[in-house]
Amino acid sequence: MNTTDQMPGAAVEPRAASGSMRLLVTGGTGVLGRALAPLARSAGHELLAPRRDELGLFDPVAVAHATRGADAVFHLASRIQPLDQLGNPEAWRDNDRLRADASRVLVDAALDAGVATYVQPTVTFVYPGEGPVCEDTPITDVSAILRSALAAEHEADRFAHAGHRGVVLRFGLLDGPGTGHDASVGALGATLHVADAARALLSALTLPSGIYNVCRDGERVSNSRFAHAAGWHPRH
Repeated sequence: MNTTDQMPGAAVEPRAASGSMRLLVTGGTGVLGRALAPLARSAGHELLAPRRDELGLFDPVAVAHATRGADAVFHLASRIQPLDQLGNPEAWRDNDRLRADASRVLVDAALDAGVATYVQPTVTFVYPGEGPVCEDTPITDVSAILRSALAAEHEADRFAHAGHRGVVLRFGLLDGPGTGHDASVGALGATLHVADAARALLSALTLPSGIYNVCRDGERVSNSRFAHAAGWHPRH
């Protein structure tokens, strides 16, 4: 499956976001949600971040109600497992459901509610394991635990092709507060400090629809498309 065929770098040219926006954030209590919240509020946005017990992401009626009036949806909910569980698909079942099934419910609701922007973070691990790669690198085979990431990207693509802004941010392995990694694990080829991940999420409000790698400069995975579109490079 080549996701770059489905979702070109600039499938939709959106208008620039301006002023205060109402942001629905799933997974708001997770690592990414906690990092995004202060930036979003400082930018003047209203943040709606229901806890897991406040919004069932597999309940279409509840999700439809939550998306009503939102300008943007950030689907950050995940159940990321430790690196030593990479070979255990069963351990990733909840994460798979959140990526594949919850994203479908959210996109359906966001389309019905007239939401302008849908943002979906995934991972750079979907790329082949050797050599330099970019968003145009064909993705022909992924491990079982990464298929749901491509399914989530497909939902963002569906949102974009309906005439809205659908943005996928493929993050490198996160490090920094709350991630379990104090420093970057450079051997994996793409890394990113959680503070820069939060900045990238906020930048997605004005990016053209498409897929963007977000990682540190000079790594195996190119971040050139994102840096050009967003106007900044990771700084941590």
